[in-house]
Amino acid sequence: MMPMNLEMAIALVIFLIPLAYSPGPGNTFFAAIGASKGLKAAIPSLSGYHVATFIVTAAIGLGMGVTVLRLPIIANTLAAVGCLYVFWLAYKFIKSARSHGSAKEEGIQSAPVNIGFISGAVILLVNPKAYYIIAVMFTQFLNPSDSSSFALVLLITLIFTLNNLVAFVVWTIGGQGLTMLFNSETSKRWIDYFFAATLVAVGIWMALPIFVGH
Repeated sequence: MMPMNLEMAIALVIFLIPLAYSPGPGNTFFAAIGASKGLKAAIPSLSGYHVATFIVTAAIGLGMGVTVLRLPIIANTLAAVGCLYVFWLAYKFIKSARSHGSAKEEGIQSAPVNIGFISGAVILLVNPKAYYIIAVMFTQFLNPSDSSSFALVLLITLIFTLNNLVAFVVWTIGGQGLTMLFNSETSKRWIDYFFAATLVAVGIWMALPIFVGH
């Protein structure tokens, strides 16, 4: 395999676009943060998610992350932890929604959901489906026998991470747009309830492999 050229890079981006922009744990999570706190406040969690993305992707590309894919007990444990963690985030948005209601009644400003770098990283680390997507990507765009595979792994990892970052920024801005469009405390409360329900659905989706297999 030749080192990545423009044609291959474009093919990789085309492969990744539907994966990055379709609803999933990551972009739903950031849309919720955008709605609750805005893009600027989401930067720490965006940073955490994509630092973790780069490390995990490079590890899988270099063959150091295959244990998760080979041992179902590890993947299932990650799925269970991820499900519970997403449910906890949903609970935080429910609390935020209730605070919007209290703020309206008492005439004070409600406190937004406080989520930072670690939460962003954890969302990636406890999502075994992300590991499988990354592995499939490397089977399509990497030949392990190639002498330039190390450099190619890093390049694919960088493209994958940047593509995800752009997609999640778009979702975060979309969530922020909802808040700007519906600026009343009542609207903010229902937006938080909506994203809490969405996160619950995502948590259930993350847990499905435990019961039906990968």
